[in-house]
Amino acid sequence: MIKGLSSAGLGKVKNLEELVLLASKNGFEAVETSGKDLRDLIEAKGVQGAKDFLNEHNIKVGSIGLPVEWRSSEEQFQNGLTTLIVDAKVAAEFNCTSCCTYVLPSTDYNAAHFMALATKRLRLCAQILKEYGINLGLEFVGPHHLRTAWKNPFIWTIEETLDWIDAIGEPNVGLLLDCYHWYTTEGTIDDILSLQPSQITHVHLNDAKDVPVAEALDNDRVYPGEGVIDLVGFLKALNQIGYKGVVAQEILTIESPLESTDELAQRSGDAFKKVFSEI
Repeated sequence: MIKGLSSAGLGKVKNLEELVLLASKNGFEAVETSGKDLRDLIEAKGVQGAKDFLNEHNIKVGSIGLPVEWRSSEEQFQNGLTTLIVDAKVAAEFNCTSCCTYVLPSTDYNAAHFMALATKRLRLCAQILKEYGINLGLEFVGPHHLRTAWKNPFIWTIEETLDWIDAIGEPNVGLLLDCYHWYTTEGTIDDILSLQPSQITHVHLNDAKDVPVAEALDNDRVYPGEGVIDLVGFLKALNQIGYKGVVAQEILTIESPLESTDELAQRSGDAFKKVFSEI
């Protein structure tokens, strides 16, 4: 598995260049970024200069975010498709094979109609990404408070998301498996062991405070190894099924951290080393 770093949990990271330097310095092998940030790096260094910079620091682009607003109006969705094509082309230039988006567990729309629209839209996104050799990862979101944040329940488990992926019907669609959402939906090790590695597009690693599962807030996470999630079991299961992709840190917090980005990146690197050493 490839250790990855996102800017979430690092405070105010200036740009992708800084994120790459922080990742390289602290034992990570990949970064999670956006197509825009990747394009900004190219604007600053040129395509070859950006590639050389990443290679010099032994960092790959692990994943980009889906730039399309597929949860709202058809006009907003259509307006984002041009950016998706641009981002996919750039990501492919850097051998990035993962593009991800999250799926909220409730919606203000009629859930059945929303499912029909979202299926059609994400199928089109997957078809576009497929042309560039990129997989689309769908991240189910588990915390209980978000299941009632909007009027109608949607989906929030591995099983439901896999069924939806089958309905979307494109071979390059898989799970973004976040251990926090796995934990808050009371997922099991057997749930992971039942997966094929090809069903997992990307993985997020973080930890949960010692509170009842139903009270765990989406934006109140802690660093790996500092909470109560069985991260060793989680990672061992991924290893057992043969997952070899990126496992990226994503720490969401209510308040902005007070430490510097250097301090937080070192804390992140130490956390990953500790957890991975136990598997």
